[in-house]
Amino acid sequence: MAIQFTKMSGSGNDFIIIDNRVPVIDDAKKVDFVRRVCNRKMSIGADGVIFVENSDCADIKWDFYNEDGSTAEMCGNGGRCLARYAVEKNMVPAHKMTLETLAGLIGAEVNGDSVKIKLTQPENLQQNIALALNGTEYQIDSLNTGVPHAIIYSDNIEDVNVKEAGHGIRFHETFAPAGTNVNFVQKVGDKALKIRTYERGVEDETLACGTGVVASALLASYKNLVQPPVAVETRGGDILKVDFTSPNGEQGPVTEVYLEGPTRIAFEGTLGEY
Repeated sequence: MAIQFTKMSGSGNDFIIIDNRVPVIDDAKKVDFVRRVCNRKMSIGADGVIFVENSDCADIKWDFYNEDGSTAEMCGNGGRCLARYAVEKNMVPAHKMTLETLAGLIGAEVNGDSVKIKLTQPENLQQNIALALNGTEYQIDSLNTGVPHAIIYSDNIEDVNVKEAGHGIRFHETFAPAGTNVNFVQKVGDKALKIRTYERGVEDETLACGTGVVASALLASYKNLVQPPVAVETRGGDILKVDFTSPNGEQGPVTEVYLEGPTRIAFEGTLGEY
């Protein structure tokens, strides 16, 4: 069966989006399908695949897979791409919508190619985790912004071997059994950060990670390094904006967490063999 798809990018985080409201891929075949089509040498290539599904509690539902076939509760840049896709394909009646994810319902607003999403409430805050890896001592903060993220602060993230260090921390027993995404963060201003991310499920550095950008901005604000709104420069060069209600002290909860930035439609096509 020929399958229609759209290839999109959210600040360098790229996704294959497929309308599966009338099923074109059975659930039992999704994992193998995802692994095949995400292969950059043999097929389309992407960091993940988003299947658009019908929802009983939101405008649309997504079924999200990382390129290795694993599922993820949430993906910030994927959510932004999906929201624009839904508007472009006239799946929603307006430019504001709700999306059903495994992490819960998220709101989205589309303004041209810029998309702002409201994330679920962050949870599982941990600070000042001491971790030793290959002779290096790391001081790590951790937060779940839909998926778990570990944050390491650096004076110069260009000096970091992200793939090596990220892989070791991602699989460290401290974060077992689920593992974690790993972000290396550098302060560049009172309201500005730079970030490099090792993504769980991709198992490599990616050009951007929306939930990682949000976790980095929130955790940096807990340490009084930045104040909202925070502009975060991704590895792909785009600036993502994170806005939130300021925390009440180091441990205070934040509310109304938003992620905003550009999306791109790269191309559309039909999959024959995969």
